[in-house]
Amino acid sequence: MAAQETVDHKYVYDFSEGNKELKDLLGGKGANLAEMTNLGLPVPPGFTITTEACQAYLATGQQPDGLAGQIEAHLESLERAMGKRLGDPQDPLLVSVRSGAKFSMPGMMETVLNVGLNDQSVVGLSAQAGGNDRFAWDSYRRLIQMFGKTVCEVPGEEFEHALDEAKSAKGTHNDLDLDADDLRGLVDAYKKIFSKHTGREFPQQPREQLDLAIRAVFESWNAERAVLYRRQERIPADLGTAVNVVTMVFGNLGPDSGTGVAFTRDPASGAQGIYGDYLANAQGEDVVAGIRNTVPLQELEQLDKTSYDQLLGIMARLEEHYKDLCDIEFTIERGKLWMLQTRVGKRTAAAAFVIAGQLVDEGLIDLDEALHRVNGAQLAQLMFPRFQLDHEFQPVAKGIGASPGAASGTVVFTSARAVEMAAEGKSVILVRRETNPDDLNGMIAAQGILTSRGGKTSHAAVVARGMGKTCVSGADEIEVNVPAKRFTVAGQTVNEGDVVSIDGTTGKVYLGEVPVMPSEVVQYFEGSLDPEHIDNALVRAVHRIMTHADGMRRLAVRTNADTGADAARARRFGAEGIGLCRTEHMFLGDRRELVERLILARAPGEREAALEALLPLQRADFEEIFREMDGLPVTVRLIDPPLHEFLPPLEQLAVNVAVAQERGEDVAKEEALLAAVRRMHEENPMLGLRGVRLGLVIPGLFAMQVRAIAEAAVACARGGGVARPEIMVPLVGAVQELETVRAEAEKIIAEVVGDSGVEVLIGTMIEVPRAALTAGQIAEAAEFFSFGTNDLTQMGWGFSRDDVEGAFFWRYLELGIFGISPFESIDRDGVGRLVRIAAEEGRAARPGLKLGVCGEHGGDPDSVHFFHEVGLDYVSCSPFRVPVARLEAGRAVVETGGSDSR
Repeated sequence: MAAQETVDHKYVYDFSEGNKELKDLLGGKGANLAEMTNLGLPVPPGFTITTEACQAYLATGQQPDGLAGQIEAHLESLERAMGKRLGDPQDPLLVSVRSGAKFSMPGMMETVLNVGLNDQSVVGLSAQAGGNDRFAWDSYRRLIQMFGKTVCEVPGEEFEHALDEAKSAKGTHNDLDLDADDLRGLVDAYKKIFSKHTGREFPQQPREQLDLAIRAVFESWNAERAVLYRRQERIPADLGTAVNVVTMVFGNLGPDSGTGVAFTRDPASGAQGIYGDYLANAQGEDVVAGIRNTVPLQELEQLDKTSYDQLLGIMARLEEHYKDLCDIEFTIERGKLWMLQTRVGKRTAAAAFVIAGQLVDEGLIDLDEALHRVNGAQLAQLMFPRFQLDHEFQPVAKGIGASPGAASGTVVFTSARAVEMAAEGKSVILVRRETNPDDLNGMIAAQGILTSRGGKTSHAAVVARGMGKTCVSGADEIEVNVPAKRFTVAGQTVNEGDVVSIDGTTGKVYLGEVPVMPSEVVQYFEGSLDPEHIDNALVRAVHRIMTHADGMRRLAVRTNADTGADAARARRFGAEGIGLCRTEHMFLGDRRELVERLILARAPGEREAALEALLPLQRADFEEIFREMDGLPVTVRLIDPPLHEFLPPLEQLAVNVAVAQERGEDVAKEEALLAAVRRMHEENPMLGLRGVRLGLVIPGLFAMQVRAIAEAAVACARGGGVARPEIMVPLVGAVQELETVRAEAEKIIAEVVGDSGVEVLIGTMIEVPRAALTAGQIAEAAEFFSFGTNDLTQMGWGFSRDDVEGAFFWRYLELGIFGISPFESIDRDGVGRLVRIAAEEGRAARPGLKLGVCGEHGGDPDSVHFFHEVGLDYVSCSPFRVPVARLEAGRAVVETGGSDSR
């Protein structure tokens, strides 16, 4: 949106003009404030500046034409409605300036409260509050602190130090013990801090405060922590944030006031009930920042039953209206309830499944919508292990189980240290009094987060739930000393470097490493839990939604498995065949020497001896796999070893030979091996003699494997089983390569199979860009394609996947060149286009061509949706990801309206 936009373009909306469907324009917060206003709920009046205005500002560095006038007009309308003027010395209108993007980004962008206060209006605010000087000066010091840190980049710790000094002088640890004179002195101290860092006095003009705060919220969209959070949550970078200007209501007016956060269901477990936190005599930021420990929401009933009953009624109404778990922020100002925000609440993976099932039972949504509301990433979280506890493990502290999971790791006390140790491959637990948005890097790096302050709605809890990180918050028995790098609990001291374990479900904290056990969801998938006869809401919900997903999906789900044990487990997880059996994995360990002999053989006799030794080993491997997958297809990839994986390292071998020669030892054998390795050495093995090229260069290699596959299938059939082998030729780039291998394979298959009834398909792996671009030709010689998207990505991008992720991907992610690694999720525009071309041209040449994918993308949720759209027949992934792929294949159908892409 250009800054030259015509002045009549609408950039500002009153709350009465919007609704919840306008999230793209008004952001989530603004759209939902508008929705609550239109529902007749008690929302403080205000207006929203659109995301389009933010986009224009970020593009040009200045407000778009017409915005200033529209803000002025809406401010005047607000002043008329409230009967007050912004910052009036006698009867001031104060406003909050809050961010609000389309997708919730808790704590990542800026908020400024009490805009409009200055040296004169603070006196008027006191008069408004019936002479409550303490409240007025507390509000003023909060404005200077938030404005200084947010708008003018004054170091926040300097304000914190001044506050700590004021409390220390008073002999207290509690903010509430500071009286009006203390706070007046604190305002003076804050002003000096502001002036020292900005070179100017704190602005006294209310409109200047408002304009600078709006600009700061716009700019916070590109703050480092916001960029990092968007990258972590895969939120597009070009959306921008809306800005909400809202009439201030005050929860810090005394014991009859307060602020809180409520959930219509438990965001951790999904259980129905009353969940939330309340803090009397506090403003909203105090709750989510975890500065003081809150009380459970139920205690509000004893403090203010009228407001409590009204709140419960509003919560029920909002959940029925949104048909989902709602996260609500509210303030009570001298007994009057105000609604400050609602949104569809973040929840744990377990709660997502449980709540979806509950809402189906309540008739609010159907099973298609339930399937839409959960995802594969959540299901993967539920398959993580949990602690296996016995009498030896006694908790040393108990906090609030804010985000489930079992996490053990080395204690660290700063985000920087968490990042540093995680980069060394260590599991860490980040321990803080409370987290704040600046801790995001450390939270991402840590296995779990432990705080001594805050509740289920603190910053740590909300962000951890969104990221699927284990979190225990509000463990107030723990005394955290960050400068000393230690915490004390139950008479014991835990130093940085010690190991602790935290349980995000129970809130318990243990010293040392606690062993883990499989999750109940994994036990269900493996068949040891009957969902129909178990008192476990989560397992029942997973079973119900998975059953619906399986009934909806068009894509079959296979597994990548190289052993009978892997095949058996994948089948229990719901795999409908094997999409990739890597035969080179069968020659590691004790068998490596045989492959080495084969590759290095110079004389036909040496080669034939090696092949003869390998044949029965291969046959036995395939028989085991065919037995486990009885009746299901098994795609066997002929050997595809980059040679460096099987040959001794050239440099090390040369050193060993030189050292042995120096000692006068007999090294004739080693010298022969060194000469052979030098002969076969490649500068880039991943682009060298591998796949079909190896099969064509080493006579008899592929023939041996084809014979082993066919003989194993026949043995399975004669034993009463059903084998459905599919032979896949790897790394084909030209149809002539496939035709050559196929001709030899068909002769062997015909000889071995005879009248056994076994059918063997022959196809190829599409992993070379040229194969994708000549798929029409290759399809004439192939009965199936399986896309090897790992190599297709490597060759399509020109990346060496063994090297680049550690070398520079971090920088590409940081710069936004990648939203996510293309090896993790399919690059739709580039590599994905190659897949689409090959699928379309392959099926045009051979209408019955079977299409699948067997790279790691086959288990990536977003990639599964793409493969559904392209019209593949199946995806194949590691056994543990089979349930994830099944779920996402069902979701893909629901989200495309049930269409069949073929």
